[in-house]
Amino acid sequence: MAGTLDKVVDDYRLRLGASEYVPIVIGGMGVDISTADLALQACRLGGIGHLSDAMSLFVADQTLGSRFTKAKTSRHAATKDDLDKSTVKFLSEELAEAQRRLVEATMSAKHGDGAIFINVMEKLTMGAPTETLRVRMTAALDGGIDGITLSAGLHTHSLSLIEDHPRFRDVKLGIIVSSVRALKIFLRSAKRAGRLPDYVVVEGPLAGGHLGFGDDWAEYDLAEIVAEVLQLLGNESLDIPVIPAGGIFTGTDAVEFLATGAAAVQVATRFTVSEEAGLPMRAKQQYFAANEADVYVSNVSPTGYPLRLLTTSPCLGSNVKPQCEPFGYALNTKGECGYLDAYAATPVDESGKKLPVTDKICLCYHFSKKNCYTCGHYVYRLKDTTRQLADGSYQLLSAEHIFRDYQFSRDHEIALPPERLVVSKGR
Repeated sequence: MAGTLDKVVDDYRLRLGASEYVPIVIGGMGVDISTADLALQACRLGGIGHLSDAMSLFVADQTLGSRFTKAKTSRHAATKDDLDKSTVKFLSEELAEAQRRLVEATMSAKHGDGAIFINVMEKLTMGAPTETLRVRMTAALDGGIDGITLSAGLHTHSLSLIEDHPRFRDVKLGIIVSSVRALKIFLRSAKRAGRLPDYVVVEGPLAGGHLGFGDDWAEYDLAEIVAEVLQLLGNESLDIPVIPAGGIFTGTDAVEFLATGAAAVQVATRFTVSEEAGLPMRAKQQYFAANEADVYVSNVSPTGYPLRLLTTSPCLGSNVKPQCEPFGYALNTKGECGYLDAYAATPVDESGKKLPVTDKICLCYHFSKKNCYTCGHYVYRLKDTTRQLADGSYQLLSAEHIFRDYQFSRDHEIALPPERLVVSKGR
């Protein structure tokens, strides 16, 4: 694009109200892939980092030493061998405490000129969608979060759930959409709540994890959707920053969006292999080693959304018994989940052992075990961002190195990290 080659991301700034940031936002990757350490690094460097509120009870247990998951398992022990999960519920006070403690622990360590937001998913239904969503958002506000990014849903009633909170007017609030239509629906509900979003993240079809598209995702283009969103906001005289996401792999990719009116970019895939990211080493090495043929979009998620992941993901073709007693984050109000149906319909072999479940995965269990290698489309390019070591493995990168490369690189160049003699230890 003419005129952009002389620019770098650092020539631009994201303005949200009275605050100004380096226009790099690290997306909220669950479960605890976007760790507090990763978010804190983005904040220290002047950008915006996200926490994810996916499975916050479990994450609190793993990072803060609480025992919420064990307590929930004990309360619902009677249904562990039953496929009727209608009585499996979360306690609001435990959910609130876990969410608040996670946010408070991160915000207490915050320093730098950036900000820390949290990604809150509407599709995380948890047996009581409205109540658990309200609790999660309220607890994040109580914990001092700088911003809330609403994702995985239209969120037509989400703002009304927190409009009485004293921080409702002060906290930054944004929405992730994948179409102009979705944004129009949200804006109507936001106007009813008297609170327009402070920013809009436009997530395209090349993003990682769950997608806001159907099986025809490949027919859509992020640049075209961003242009439509910018036109809509211009026509409505709404000065709301637009942040493209999905497939933005180099600093030059980012500049091309910034030069045409975007306020910042949201990136994630390159940070999955950072030292600070919450994936274990085995997963990070799989991401590095991936080829384009290893990346596919499937319908194995019980949420109903298409899911982009690696074909090497251990979750595929497993036969784990449903884990709703400790988890149950994808249950609807009746205690139903797509995996429960798929598990029930899967036959057993001659010895009585359940055969692999091919239609769906137990999302909660496999996310807790980091067995679901969700990724952006360009994950196969990660090997070009680092060095391969003598033992065949790939060198991990610091979040600062990746952030700075986005911030200052030109001409789609990617800076390799300094050479090391050994592979950094992962979590």
